[in-house]
Order: sequence, then C-alpha cells, then structure tokens
Amino acid sequence: MQGINTIFYVVVLIMSVVVHEVAHGIAADSQGDPTARYAGRLSLNPIRHLDLVGSVLLPLFLIITHAGFIIGWAKPVPYNERNLRNKRWGTAFVAAAGIFANIGLALIFGLSIRLAHFLGEFGPAYIAIASAIAIVNLVLAFFNLIPIPPLDGAKILFTFLPPRFSKFQRTVEYLSLPLLILFLYFLWPHVSPAIDYLFIHLAGAGSFL
Repeated sequence: MQGINTIFYVVVLIMSVVVHEVAHGIAADSQGDPTARYAGRLSLNPIRHLDLVGSVLLPLFLIITHAGFIIGWAKPVPYNERNLRNKRWGTAFVAAAGIFANIGLALIFGLSIRLAHFLGEFGPAYIAIASAIAIVNLVLAFFNLIPIPPLDGAKILFTFLPPRFSKFQRTVEYLSLPLLILFLYFLWPHVSPAIDYLFIHLAGAGSFL
C-alpha cells in the first residue's frame, strides 16, 4: 500500500508541474512569444515535460525518506522574453502564471472537498485524491514563490527591482543553489504549517489526511 501511495503522489506531482509549465507557455504565447507553442510544449502530455531528476527521482527520494514535503519540477517551457509585448512586466506575468495555475488547482480540489462533505455524495477515496492534489499544488505554489533563481519568485522580484540592484541580482543568481538549500533546511519547516492551515480552512475542518 505504501508503494501505491508513493506512486500516486509522484503522479499527482508530475501532472501538477506539467500544468504549471503549460501555464507559463500559454502566458508567454498570449504576450506575443510563440516559442513554447512551436516547441510543442503547450500540451498536457507529461512525456513532453518530464525531467528525470526533478519530476521522478527527487520526489521519490523525498517521499521514501519521509522528508515531510514533496517538491519537484518539469523541464522549463522555453520562451523568449524579447518577443513579449510588455517588456517591463511580461516576464513577471509569465512567471506568475505557473503559480496561479497551481493555486487554481488547489482551490478547485480543496473547495470540492468542502462541497463533498456538505453534500455527502463522495466517498473517502475521492476525499483522499482531492486532498493530495490540493496539498501538492499548495506546496508547489509556495515553493515557486521563493525569490531564489531559477524559481518564479525570483523572476517576479527582479522585475520590480530598479536597475541599480543588478549587482544584487547577479550575486543571488550566483549563490542560488546554496541559498535554496539553506531556505529549505531552515525556513521551509515554518512554511509547512501555513500550507496545512490554508488547506484545512480551504477544504473544511477534519479534511486533512
């Protein structure tokens, strides 16, 4: 049973990161850059997006080692920011699209759990599936908001910074890996309770698995 649960969570994560990346591509396309569309990446077919390390090996490792959280990524959707119509805010718009896609999935499935409890029409199996999808997408949304490259939060932050902070940006990019490790080790344990809190209040008390 544990093996089945592990595979299920990895599948949920893979499809969620695929939706995340497709949202980036759709946002870029809407802003005038068809790169992702021409590359065939505006597809929900996971084969076109899988990254062996980020989509499979890392999630499996985190689950098997009971790390307490599950994260991952797909191959980044290609886009050319020079093609974006809005040169100032286009990059932030594309970056935010992936985060909002995950938030949207969390809202849909979280609220469906609340509705299921209210109507009494769905069994424990549906509650378990919807809970997994909502939680995984909340984790992805929070994770991608971290303002450390190459995550979306950094792209959004750098869009708002004035040009005089370019040296700071280059420093953060150079130190991105150690900064990300430090964040996950020291700060993520404080983020997890916030995710639990949001899920419980979204899905309704008693829905958390």
